[in-house]
Amino acid sequence: MSLGFIMLCHSALDRAAEVARFWASAGCPVVIHVDRKTPLADYEALRGAVAEFGHVSFSRRFTCEWGSWPLVAATQAAAEQLLDRHPEVRHVYLSSGSCLPLRPVEELRSYLDARPQTDFIESVTTTDVDWTFGGLNDERFTLRFPFSWKRQRRLFEAYTALQRQVGFKRRIPEGIVPHLGSQWWCLTRQTLSAILEDPKRKAYDRYFRYVWIPDESYFQTLARHYSVRIESRSLTLSKFDFQGKPHIFYDDHLELLRGSDCFVARKIWPKADKLYSAFLANAQAGPAQGEPNPGMIDRLFSKAVERRTRGRPGLYMQSRFPIQDRENGKTAGPYSIFQGFSELFEDFDSWLAKTTGTQVHGHLFAPERAEFAGNEAIGLGCLPDSAALRDHNPRAFLSNLIWSARGERQCFMLSPRDTQELNWFTATDQNAQISVITGAWALPLFRSNRNFSAIRNEAARLQRIELAQLDILRSMYVKAKVRIWDLAEFVENPMERLQAVLDEINPRSGRHLAEAPRMSDLAGFGQFLQNLRNQGMQPLVMGDYPADDQIGPATHRGGPLRLVQEAGPE
Repeated sequence: MSLGFIMLCHSALDRAAEVARFWASAGCPVVIHVDRKTPLADYEALRGAVAEFGHVSFSRRFTCEWGSWPLVAATQAAAEQLLDRHPEVRHVYLSSGSCLPLRPVEELRSYLDARPQTDFIESVTTTDVDWTFGGLNDERFTLRFPFSWKRQRRLFEAYTALQRQVGFKRRIPEGIVPHLGSQWWCLTRQTLSAILEDPKRKAYDRYFRYVWIPDESYFQTLARHYSVRIESRSLTLSKFDFQGKPHIFYDDHLELLRGSDCFVARKIWPKADKLYSAFLANAQAGPAQGEPNPGMIDRLFSKAVERRTRGRPGLYMQSRFPIQDRENGKTAGPYSIFQGFSELFEDFDSWLAKTTGTQVHGHLFAPERAEFAGNEAIGLGCLPDSAALRDHNPRAFLSNLIWSARGERQCFMLSPRDTQELNWFTATDQNAQISVITGAWALPLFRSNRNFSAIRNEAARLQRIELAQLDILRSMYVKAKVRIWDLAEFVENPMERLQAVLDEINPRSGRHLAEAPRMSDLAGFGQFLQNLRNQGMQPLVMGDYPADDQIGPATHRGGPLRLVQEAGPE
């Protein structure tokens, strides 16, 4: 039994001629419709390119545009011509001028011969899909759409709104349930002729003429009346992006298309010479290929859509700037923030870098400048240490630093003295590890040579800042890994606290600390806190730090801290 093709063309007619010749060479009748807007010279060139094939003909031309009724009328006219002139045809395959056969015609013919009564047409109800756009699911069948969505958008929107306002609702013809699906189908003669010869065709045509995008609902709905067996899928591989626009296949998709085992693909870039030469040269059937399997392509394109809509984690681009809290990750990788550690321990930055093998910066958000690792003036990603440039967009500064250091964990110090604009950003970033020793900011004040009244005022200011920060870190919206100790609590057992933090940075190391960094001399700090109380400033974040400095073992008075047990394996 024979297979016939209908081709709807409007551009790149030279490529359409190649495809028509491919199908005609295999003995398949082809009816070509060319959009009336196509220049006459191009139309005549196409006719000349296929003139040697007597079973290639041209149907009456209509002026078509996206989503318009003439697309259905053109398909009807071409189908009637094909069925009338070629009574041997059992299946009719609808394609476009941008379609490309991926397998020999004989394989498609054999596939259809094994399914003589099966119609291949995507046909689903509006409740079954989520890919319709513009809020027009059921309304596309109950409102009238006489205006072009592309050329007359304002009229389209205004007339739609008016119908909604007055409560207008069209009556769906009795006995039909509207269905949707891909425009590209393969129907049996029995089903297609029944649709075209239906006594109610004039009524159906009048109704669908003002349905929105009728080419995706006319045949999809009426096929349900007459088909013996429908497989709700198209034999044409056609992928769409998140905006409903078709993906275009280029030369570098060659192996991808070969692996799909699909019979036809669209939309092919007209200048994809490699694709056209590779697939149109393969006219003879080779080893039997399996069932069309677009699953691999579906997965790949799903990832492509996700990449386009969400971007890469932690990468902010001008062309796809994220909606607030809908970005694909605030940052590109894990990083650690240490607050209070550089005040409590001497040379903590160097010790942490040596112990963990990570990139450790100083106070990146210090008021004076960004303190990059090694005291560099230019950091990763060519970020300058300028406080003014950094504070113009602190979020972008941190995100760019983490992005530029992908694969290497970044650590930096923080203090209530530093810029606080990123507190919510880091607290809600699942890549952040935040470790805080509250009240440690008082240690530089304790060692400073300033008037005590100035110390008291500064201590009150820093404490207010830290209390506000703690409110954020204890919020229900926090996604970061947060550990908080007050100063007294941490000093009682610093090795255990440090071990917990380092285990989170590298949980697989299995390494136990043998020696902690050298702790600052805390002798007299308790009395310092008492002096603050005596001057009317109440320290709230240092914990129960006694005025006599008797807190835990004497190790807090300075010098290296050591564990009793031996270090584990490195």
